[in-house]
Amino acid sequence: MLETKRCMIREYQPEDFDSLYEMFSDEETMEHYPHPFSEEEVQAWMQRNYDRYKTFGFGLWAIVLKETNEVIGDVGITMQMINGTIKPEIGYHVNKKYWRQGYAKECSKKVLEWVFEATPFKEIYSYMKYTNVGSYSTAEGNGFRFIEQYADPVNEYTKVYLLTKEEWQSK
Repeated sequence: MLETKRCMIREYQPEDFDSLYEMFSDEETMEHYPHPFSEEEVQAWMQRNYDRYKTFGFGLWAIVLKETNEVIGDVGITMQMINGTIKPEIGYHVNKKYWRQGYAKECSKKVLEWVFEATPFKEIYSYMKYTNVGSYSTAEGNGFRFIEQYADPVNEYTKVYLLTKEEWQSK
């Protein structure tokens, strides 16, 4: 579907389960979530994205290393409830074996390019638990700006970043 220098970004496929389970069941990877995912939760996660593909034409997509054809994470756009309003949000998760190598930034940048060229969205949000330095560093690296932090029963506090199409085009 989409391609970067090092990765292919495509819809999930059933055979991606093992790679996604390895990532989402890992305690360190899921540090900023309420808990690591069980097999059933990963299956449900995948199903929600299959449903998003049908409903919206987008969702979270698999990040596949070109060199090895290995699924190392996911990236994409989902509609999320952010401080009481449903907004388009970019999300990304990378297997910890590939952290700090620029994959989240590289792939999310490609998704942003797609969003602003192929959808009517004029702004994209990124939100995360306030302690998730990796996630908000990636957002900032892609030009997002911090707009608010609010109390959240799941995350304690949630940080929200915004990138407008106009800001993206002016980069």
